[in-house]
Amino acid sequence: MNLRDLKYFISVAKHQHFGKAAEESYVSQPALSMQLKKLEEELGVQLFERTNKSVQITAVGEDILAYAKNIVKMSEDIQSIAKTHHDPFAGEIKLGAFPTLAPYFLPHIVPIVSKKFQNLKLLLVEEKTDNLLESLNEGKIDGAFLALPIDDEGLECTPLLEDEFMLAVSPYHHYAKLKSIEVEDLKDDCLLLLEEGHCLRDQALDICSKTGACENQNFRATSLETLRQMVAANVGITLIPQMAMKHNDGLVYIPFGKNKPTRKIGLVWRKKSSRIKALTEIVKSIQGSFES
Repeated sequence: MNLRDLKYFISVAKHQHFGKAAEESYVSQPALSMQLKKLEEELGVQLFERTNKSVQITAVGEDILAYAKNIVKMSEDIQSIAKTHHDPFAGEIKLGAFPTLAPYFLPHIVPIVSKKFQNLKLLLVEEKTDNLLESLNEGKIDGAFLALPIDDEGLECTPLLEDEFMLAVSPYHHYAKLKSIEVEDLKDDCLLLLEEGHCLRDQALDICSKTGACENQNFRATSLETLRQMVAANVGITLIPQMAMKHNDGLVYIPFGKNKPTRKIGLVWRKKSSRIKALTEIVKSIQGSFES
């Protein structure tokens, strides 16, 4: 048994197809099939059920798969630790961000980080918060830009900035001429929100619960851009982070007066991460860019 064979096994389990796994592994299909057959003989169990049309992992294969993934991940961690020992600011570092932050935040910070750490290759992932936390805990990514707080004892959370919410309305809405508004003024309003799974939805619901506002139950947007278009059509009003504001998008953005609602954004990583030095310096660079 070796790491190469375990990687073949993981790839076939993922694709449920020997041809696709062979292509991903840069090896011929007969060679991959032969190595997996040898692995099955060595273990004394059948890892896959094979037919002419499909490949299905067996029950014992599922059990072994979890261990195989851990072994491969640990081997990658060992290599990463060795590389970062010589230069903690070299190699690849994988960072994630959630959809209502990534398009507006990453274009600002990527040039800053890339310029300061020229030997560091940034790999970026955009996923919903729950998926990012899962990837973070499984070691698939090194860090994630998330809305704080995060309740996980195994993770380190460092605040970066606070992003104010603005009330977004159509130019034809009766709020459109206001210079500012108080959160309490929304007590009789129903807001358009994103669908389940978006942290922006949870933040907006929290604001609604404190002000007496409610959710418009007739519509839930799949993205911030859809939400923007619905508000522009005067279907309703919503909360938009200041960072995500756009000029000339057909909306009127009204700032809040006292008790401004905000979302706190931070960089989150595993407390036992091998990339702590790089992540810490990335935080300092980003914080410095917002202070300047």
